[in-house]
Amino acid sequence: MPPIPPIPPPAASAVLPQREQHLRKLSVELEASFLAEMLGHTGLGDTREGFGGGAGEEGFASFLRQEQAKAMAQSGGIGLAEHIFESLKARNHG
Repeated sequence: MPPIPPIPPPAASAVLPQREQHLRKLSVELEASFLAEMLGHTGLGDTREGFGGGAGEEGFASFLRQEQAKAMAQSGGIGLAEHIFESLKARNHG
């Protein structure tokens, strides 16, 4: 009788890509948060004229910065997300 070959566990191969997708998503979100803070410190969205919108304008300016930062991070950003992802992946697997 020939030996029966071992069957690899299906959960390991199915979960790994999903786990890596989750880590990549978190990495991009963290880079976006970092970029939003940096954009805020550069004065992006500040009113430079005498006609300002008051406290509400600052609140909406922060939403604009956050969306701009998300777009930047999703387009590759400054490469921070990739470094974070590789670090999380290495920590998770080893």
